[in-house]
Amino acid sequence: MSAPDLDARRHAPATARNRQFIRDVLRDALPAAGTVLETASGSGEHAVYLAAQFPALRWAPSDREDGNLASIAAWAAEAGLPNLVPPRRIDVTGDDWGIADIAADLVAVMNANMIHIAPWSVCEGLMAGAGRLLPPGGLLYMYGPYIRDDVPTAESNLAFDASLRRRNPAWGIRDLADVAACAAANGLDLARTVEMPANNLSVLFRRH
Repeated sequence: MSAPDLDARRHAPATARNRQFIRDVLRDALPAAGTVLETASGSGEHAVYLAAQFPALRWAPSDREDGNLASIAAWAAEAGLPNLVPPRRIDVTGDDWGIADIAADLVAVMNANMIHIAPWSVCEGLMAGAGRLLPPGGLLYMYGPYIRDDVPTAESNLAFDASLRRRNPAWGIRDLADVAACAAANGLDLARTVEMPANNLSVLFRRH
């Protein structure tokens, strides 16, 4: 197998701004050992950073796009972390995520900045898969912007939502109540929300 092309590395500038805050939330939420499956890993920068921060956990990045998978592999090759497994192709809307090799010690599923740049069916697929694969007490961690009925939406998020919907009418910042209801229908209870910089939230669900 040929070595990954380092030129395939993609850069997501927001990663450097939010990764430490995400780490701090996960530090209080993840168990000491097990496997974390990261869905929609994008460039792979979160995966490399978080695998380094949690060396006792096995980190399994994934994506469905060829360019992102190549980027993840390139960042992983440069980092050389023993607990960061090769990226795998996962479409969360599929019935089989193909994770039989890591399912036995799966403790968490992570998803950052996906559901607002995808149709609602993608959120439904994520919840169905997490509900199907996580053990009781397992964590689904989500990060990104949300609309909340009891909290005024920041002007920047309203503008972002409008721009998303102009690009694709099926996209848009999701209402947290709708996301939580979808999670509950798949056996996942909303356990905690954490305010994050730039009007984002960490949203933590637990498999009951």
